[in-house]
Amino acid sequence: KRIFDLLFSLIVFAVIFWWLFPVIFILNLFYSNGPLLFIQERIGAGGKPFRCYKFRTMFQKRKTDESFAAVVENDPRVTKLGAILRRTNIDELPQFINVFKGEMSVVGPRPHMTSFQKVYEEMVDKIRIRGWVKPGITGWAQIHGLRGDVPEFEENRKRMIKRVDYDLWYIENWSVWLDLQIIILTVWQMLKGDTR
Repeated sequence: KRIFDLLFSLIVFAVIFWWLFPVIFILNLFYSNGPLLFIQERIGAGGKPFRCYKFRTMFQKRKTDESFAAVVENDPRVTKLGAILRRTNIDELPQFINVFKGEMSVVGPRPHMTSFQKVYEEMVDKIRIRGWVKPGITGWAQIHGLRGDVPEFEENRKRMIKRVDYDLWYIENWSVWLDLQIIILTVWQMLKGDTR
């Protein structure tokens, strides 16, 4: 899996990153002031925190707020460019840097913010099992429409339980072929702009 991650990351760097970064950088100048990348502490394998990279999609905060405030559909904090990046999942592409560094895998359970993890653990106790493997850029839960959160707490709790069930199924049934299927479906959904 590590060899696959390295090879796939190198392909992404060679084919996409060299031109995409400058394009997103220029577009970002028109839509909002602030850095190109958003760096946030997330939970990695074994519960170890790491610095996760994304293209910034929200207006820059004036002060740090660690409260639980997940990004939801039509969130006013998201910039116009950010909405496009999120809808197509392009905002996640800088995480190939994390994959190359060995902190993430191309496919695996999505990493949570450290502050969100505590809330999610109260919703689903078995969520800790996800920490047995490296988090991924995409995953089995994500291609089944379980991306992000919703404003209503109870509905969010149900989605989280279902998401964890999909993540655990992936861990138990992992194979290179399964990873390839997930990557192909992720790319297809990106092309369609399908966030479901």
